[in-house]
Amino acid sequence: MAPTVLITGASQGIGRATALLFARSGYNLVLAARHPDRLEAFAQELKSLSYSALAVPTDVRDPQQVKNLVQQGLAEYGSIDVLINNAGIYASGSVDSFSLEDWHTTIDTNLWGYIHTIHELLPHFIERKSGTIVNLSSIGGKVPVPYLVPYNTSKFAVTGLTQSLQSELAPKGITVCGIYPNLIRSSLMERAIFRGKTEDDAAARRQQLEQVLSVPVIEKPDDVAKAIWDAVQHKRTEVVVGSANLSIASNRLFPDLMQWVFRRTFKNKDQDYGTP
Repeated sequence: MAPTVLITGASQGIGRATALLFARSGYNLVLAARHPDRLEAFAQELKSLSYSALAVPTDVRDPQQVKNLVQQGLAEYGSIDVLINNAGIYASGSVDSFSLEDWHTTIDTNLWGYIHTIHELLPHFIERKSGTIVNLSSIGGKVPVPYLVPYNTSKFAVTGLTQSLQSELAPKGITVCGIYPNLIRSSLMERAIFRGKTEDDAAARRQQLEQVLSVPVIEKPDDVAKAIWDAVQHKRTEVVVGSANLSIASNRLFPDLMQWVFRRTFKNKDQDYGTP
């Protein structure tokens, strides 16, 4: 019987590239995303290529929708072997410009969305004494970056979640892996939050991210998909993707310098007080 993978944020970007890679490798697909039309169109595209795919529109912030997602996946395929938590949102701005709603949107998606899927699927994995959980974190889950505080908070939490789960679940036959890419040239802009001291500041932050994502050396969704595939096939517990290795090493060797660079890069119209 073919193995089955459940992927959140599956209709575009990293999720879409990962779904295609796993489909080509013989996996059944359970696909989740918030936009039904886009998700169903992708599922139909996969079926036209003779791949097996089930599309379940899901907002991972809602535990009842996640429960339905897992139940439909198990009803369709009998078992789920791999969970890939990928749905996420980026947030940029000075920390005092974010509303509580911004904080909740970011953390409810990036952290609670992962917790909801894990909570719902974990009993199935424990009963089978096997399973793989892959959590898409970020360089922002390893390196503190000013002006990305809600995003950083959520991704550091995902790192802690991943590492502590791996420690507890490894003896039960379950592998938990964290994936750590830099910013990826994908659909990140579509669901990003930008806040600033002024409307111009917020617009400048959006333009700044667009410029970063246009740099040729920036990794692509396919690069992350390959890292995920490698992690699943070799039961890795951590994969740092491409240029993120340099960012982590630089911050480890020159933390004060890197933090200064980050502040100068991302502060825009925010004011400095005290030391640079």
